[in-house]
Amino acid sequence: MLEYFLGSYLITAFGLATAYLWGEHAHAGSGLTCIFIAIVLSILEVSLSFDNAVVNAMKLEKMSHKWRHRFLTWGIAIAVFGMRFLFPILVVSIFAKISMLNVVDIALHNVDKYAYYLHQTHAPIVTFGGLFLLMLFLYYFFDHNKDVHWIKPIEEPLAHLDHIRGIEIIISLFALLITQNFVIPEQKLHVTIAGICGILTYLLIDGFTHYLERHEQMRLAQCAEGAKCAGLMSFIYLELIDASFSLDGVLGAFALSKDIIIITIGLAIGAMFVRSLTIMLVEKKTLAQFRYLEHGAHWAIGALAALMLVSTVKEVPEVVTGLIGLAFIICAFISSIIHNKKLENRIADKGGQDA
Repeated sequence: MLEYFLGSYLITAFGLATAYLWGEHAHAGSGLTCIFIAIVLSILEVSLSFDNAVVNAMKLEKMSHKWRHRFLTWGIAIAVFGMRFLFPILVVSIFAKISMLNVVDIALHNVDKYAYYLHQTHAPIVTFGGLFLLMLFLYYFFDHNKDVHWIKPIEEPLAHLDHIRGIEIIISLFALLITQNFVIPEQKLHVTIAGICGILTYLLIDGFTHYLERHEQMRLAQCAEGAKCAGLMSFIYLELIDASFSLDGVLGAFALSKDIIIITIGLAIGAMFVRSLTIMLVEKKTLAQFRYLEHGAHWAIGALAALMLVSTVKEVPEVVTGLIGLAFIICAFISSIIHNKKLENRIADKGGQDA
């Protein structure tokens, strides 16, 4: 366990020390409070992203050791600085029509104003993430080649829907149409554009990734650049999935603190533990041992996508989002153990009959 989580422990120690120093700098005597908030935020991030770890592990299994290492190093830098700090600032800058430098200044020195701007951009942000995750959910279950089903009465019929070309896009666009119908008139256009961008982003990245995977052997026979390109696209794909999962956590974090530095530290610690967990799942072959885990993770993704779309018009507590996702993972884990026990008993009974 130590070899997988050593980096997470080091980041935690550094992050909490930084949170204390920042708290004392910003408001004398609030260092310990900032440490507590950072710890709570990190736990929130892990609880919200456990299903993310399982999905990431599925993709990482096909990647080389080098790209797995880059996911843990380059990826955490992108996840922390890019998604937890830079992305909200970029979104506020676009929608509020303020320069990014001014937004940074507001975030550091006028946290209430920054939180207000971020709240105003909540609907388009979660619509983008929700539609991206909805596409991921639909493409996983709408696959007639998938022969392992966890909830058979539902999953088996869903698997054959991929015979209807473009059904995933149709369902996603219909979900977007319903969502934008309920948001306030001033945000309808922004929500619609954000949702379409979420769908197109998934199609672009997933389509190009599949293209590279299909042609990987031929490219490898010709030159090493094929492997590099395939690894890069898979890396980008994973980062986008991680980004979509983190949107809810980033926005929900403002319920605990309006200090962007403390929020970034807390979410960064959680993100690092999630990535360490992902690497452990891959290298210990956990998904192969528990056959329904990825099913549970994708059901959690579907639930998260639906809740993100609902949150455009009605606030959904982060604890609800986290518990639903965790419930699917736990149920899938228990179902996998039961399946393994049944399989062991069958093998034992067969061995006894042969003897």
